[in-house]
Amino acid sequence: PGKKVLIVYAHQEPKSFNGSLLKIAVEELTKQGCSVTVSDLYAMQFEPRATRNDIVGRLHNPEAFNYGVETWEAYKRGGLSKDVVEEQKKVQEADLLIFQFPLFWFNMPAILKGWMDRVLVQGFAYDLSKAYDGGLLQ
Repeated sequence: PGKKVLIVYAHQEPKSFNGSLLKIAVEELTKQGCSVTVSDLYAMQFEPRATRNDIVGRLHNPEAFNYGVETWEAYKRGGLSKDVVEEQKKVQEADLLIFQFPLFWFNMPAILKGWMDRVLVQGFAYDLSKAYDGGLLQ
């Protein structure tokens, strides 16, 4: 079986240059026997803001909210929001991850930065004690 590919796509207009690149990538990868999943962040109306809503249930420290700590603890106990968990599942199943986006002010669009902030949390995407070839998303 071919590779599983996840394309995280961040552009509002399907007829744009980025939309064309996405379409060609999906066609070509499919032709090569890959199964391709696209997370079209604008079409999904993906929530880019990293907030308390990303944690289901109790907080680790209700006195002072720290997003990094709270998402790490929530990940360990299976307490992240449904949309985050769905995206993490796509990442886990993928052999290849492609980010398709335009440059805005020398950076990715905010919606994609928000995807990275919310989906690639500590415990899932990285652990400070495991890096490089020992990292979590090898």
